[in-house]
Amino acid sequence: MPKTRLSREEIRSFAQLSPFELKDKFIQIATEAQSEKSGQKGMAAQAMLNAGRGNPNWVATGPREAYHALGYFAISESRRVWTADNLGGMPEETGCAERFERFVRTNPSLPGIELLKACVDLAIRRFGFVPDAFVHELADASIGDNYPVPDRMLRHSELIVRGYLADEMFDHRPPEGQTMSLFATEGGTAAMCYIFDSLMKNGILEKGDRIALMVPVFTPYLEIPELEDYGFDVVQVEASLFTETGVRQWRYPTEEVEKLADPSVKMVCCVNPSNPPSLALSTRVTEQIVSIVGERNPNLLIVTDDVYGTFVEGFRSLAADLPRNTLLVYSYSKHYGATGWRLGVIGLHDDNVIDEMLAAQSHEQKARLEKRYGTLTLEPGKMRFIDRLVADSRQVALNHTAGLSLPQQVMMSLFSLFDMLDEGQDYKHRIRAIVRQRLDLLLEGAHMKISEDAKRAAYYIELDLLAEAERVHGKEFADFLKRNYEPVDPLFRLAEQTSVVLLNGGGFDGPEWSVRVSLANLDDLDYLKIGHHLRVIFDDYAQEWRSA
Repeated sequence: MPKTRLSREEIRSFAQLSPFELKDKFIQIATEAQSEKSGQKGMAAQAMLNAGRGNPNWVATGPREAYHALGYFAISESRRVWTADNLGGMPEETGCAERFERFVRTNPSLPGIELLKACVDLAIRRFGFVPDAFVHELADASIGDNYPVPDRMLRHSELIVRGYLADEMFDHRPPEGQTMSLFATEGGTAAMCYIFDSLMKNGILEKGDRIALMVPVFTPYLEIPELEDYGFDVVQVEASLFTETGVRQWRYPTEEVEKLADPSVKMVCCVNPSNPPSLALSTRVTEQIVSIVGERNPNLLIVTDDVYGTFVEGFRSLAADLPRNTLLVYSYSKHYGATGWRLGVIGLHDDNVIDEMLAAQSHEQKARLEKRYGTLTLEPGKMRFIDRLVADSRQVALNHTAGLSLPQQVMMSLFSLFDMLDEGQDYKHRIRAIVRQRLDLLLEGAHMKISEDAKRAAYYIELDLLAEAERVHGKEFADFLKRNYEPVDPLFRLAEQTSVVLLNGGGFDGPEWSVRVSLANLDDLDYLKIGHHLRVIFDDYAQEWRSA
């Protein structure tokens, strides 16, 4: 195949973009290539295969049907109170559970009604809910006729989601004697923004402070610290281990994790399982971090983004092993195919070092913050950080209208309850099998090897092309690639010649010659094609090297 039509200088200039912005350039190139081929006589245009997106191509239909069935019940409750053409009233609590039972019996053919009933029964049984209060919360919240009360999260929803996190993020073993408070947010995206903002607003972090990032990592965690508002001094903890055969493991060496022992490092951010390598932290690394916090850096703040945790058997979050130091971020988007719902949550255990830091602040700092939150409570100094997050999310002044929309919280609750049923566990194992099958097909097409790892989520895969070059053809070939091409050159070739769109691993602070493939958003056999195209491009470089 010919080389890409772009010059090395042009490729180098584009490589400065964020990988998600660079992806748009790849899409443009692939689209133009498709148009050219379709205009050539006898040439069939290749379908563009965009494996740069993390949005899955599956959706959990059962809990969505249950949600819509709940909507019909909620409307009947509204019309029961007040009916005038298209006008109804607010659902009433008294007798709500009994009316729900009647609705279920009289609407047996309504899609989702059986699953809805199973979810309601499970919640009442597991969490000891008062039936009227719980069913009324579901009905009234799905109608969306009130502001969120409490603003941080609905009472029943918080208990349900806490149970879900205990099952899926803590491997059914939540920290003993600890209670975790939750703040429902507009996806994990909002959770990230709120955390960084509130830590600064409350003086827990200050501009220029030293923080650590466990890399490779989701690009916003790289870009936010560089913004003018923060200007953090960033220390990178790099996953740089290799196997004996030269395959990159994407694991953290002991000496890299040791960087967190420096007391000047005030916070560490990690995505666990990682994005893009898609591996949960090893037991060795978790134990090392626990030891560092316990012995040398007791006030180290940990922000762990665990959105891919459900794809790893027996996953256990850092928030389970270091509950006092950890802010947990979770999103329902990937597991349930629900990126458009914007369902996220921040979890912070009630006994935590952040609240201790607030209590130990100087008189001047406390006076400043008492002025900031003084309109919300008569004792602003006692306001917990999790509640300050809520207030800050609405510029404090709009705290009385804060909170995630109630229909979103209902969907979050139903997703969580679904997971606690046998049907939800079957669904979980099915989507795990989907991504693993796609990974196998990708590697088969690419003729590449990866390290065996029981903690692999397989939602993405990051392939180190330079390591592969050295493994297959030796160091001389790898040096040839570095001398003659930019690290993103393979991605431009893929887009132009095969209409395949991948992301550059260097944009996630991984090795510059690595590529990220999402295993979530295309049909299974597409990954066999992508692997084949990647191998052809790789072999083209080898041929150019031999010719040179």
